[in-house]
Amino acid sequence: MEGAMQVDTQIRTEPGAEAGPGGPGCSLRHFACEQNLLSRPDGSASFLQGDTSVLAGVYGPAEVKISKEIFNKATLEVLLRPKTGLPGVAEKSRERLIRNTCEAVVLGALHPRTSITVVLQVISDAGSLLACCLNAACMALVDAGVPMRALFCGVTCALDADGNLVLDPTVKQEKEARAILTFALDSVEWKLLMSTTKGLYTNAEGFQWLVFWK
Repeated sequence: MEGAMQVDTQIRTEPGAEAGPGGPGCSLRHFACEQNLLSRPDGSASFLQGDTSVLAGVYGPAEVKISKEIFNKATLEVLLRPKTGLPGVAEKSRERLIRNTCEAVVLGALHPRTSITVVLQVISDAGSLLACCLNAACMALVDAGVPMRALFCGVTCALDADGNLVLDPTVKQEKEARAILTFALDSVEWKLLMSTTKGLYTNAEGFQWLVFWK
């Protein structure tokens, strides 16, 4: 059976990558975060992963239009703006995934009949963009003081043709990969909040990275 197969998956690292919690082979690109950068939003944050950078702003809890009002919790919206041009299908898909992740941790019941809006601006995309957006959104929500049951983080990994696992892949690595997986985990119980995949992989390969991450 596929679930019982033993998979010899290796972690491939890039020069300059930092060692991760799974050992020297499990590594991420350099990352950095800065909060309270913008004056107009209630909270803001800039998140950098390698050369991928996203700026996030959070507005609310604030008044909401009657047409969008939810009587027992806050209405949560996510707007993702690409580096250039207008949002397309890819941005709308990422907005939905980010919104679902935020809704899983935000205590919206504490602010019924209000709106919380997360605006994400892509500054540069050098790979693992969705994970960077998730991390920027989390830090901006924290800066805005939005009540949450837990923090969350996003991680992207890619599987190449040989079954090697690459954490936090670059654009080049994503193009060469046969599968790309992005996950969001909470900080309390390490529960899987969201997952999205593209490409072909086995079940064992898909969850192999979780063993290293923990």
